[in-house]
Amino acid sequence: MNNFIKSLRLTVVFCLFFSVFYILILWLFAKVAGPNSGNADVAILNSKVVGAANVGQMFTQDCYFWGRPSCAGAGYDAANSCGSNKGPTNEAYLAEVNVRIDSFLVYHPYLSRKDVPAEMVTASGSGLDPHITPESAYVQMERVAKARGMDVISVKAIVDELVEKPLLGILGTEKVNVLRLNIALEEARKNK
Repeated sequence: MNNFIKSLRLTVVFCLFFSVFYILILWLFAKVAGPNSGNADVAILNSKVVGAANVGQMFTQDCYFWGRPSCAGAGYDAANSCGSNKGPTNEAYLAEVNVRIDSFLVYHPYLSRKDVPAEMVTASGSGLDPHITPESAYVQMERVAKARGMDVISVKAIVDELVEKPLLGILGTEKVNVLRLNIALEEARKNK
């Protein structure tokens, strides 16, 4: 009976520790060491929050840059975050990618199939990736510039300004946050 009470006490202590104190320690660490003091990185346009900058969003209009496709449901549903788990030899997956390539080429007739960046027709591992490479932004510049009545050089300047460099110059790759890029385009229109 004595061992049972000791085990019960130990179980209660661990339950309290892992359900309260451990979470509190993580929360405090995020507040002190995390970006934005542990809060979501929100993007603002016209003094209104328009989205979370660390979650991809669906852009389909020609006047906006498009992000990677999402396999997390319509509109980058974070509740369904997942990869497709389909490999490059899966016939259904290859058919889906070919449909995406054909669709991308409809809106970018100045490209050939080989010029379509792979990331623009394949979903990321989480299905929620908010970034694209600068190259994927560059292939969309002509479409966006035409739809906005801007010259490609002005659009390229906005893209170049928002390219995020690798951490410490070596960790990761260059990337562009699609939501922030589209907000910058809206602000450029407003400042004309």
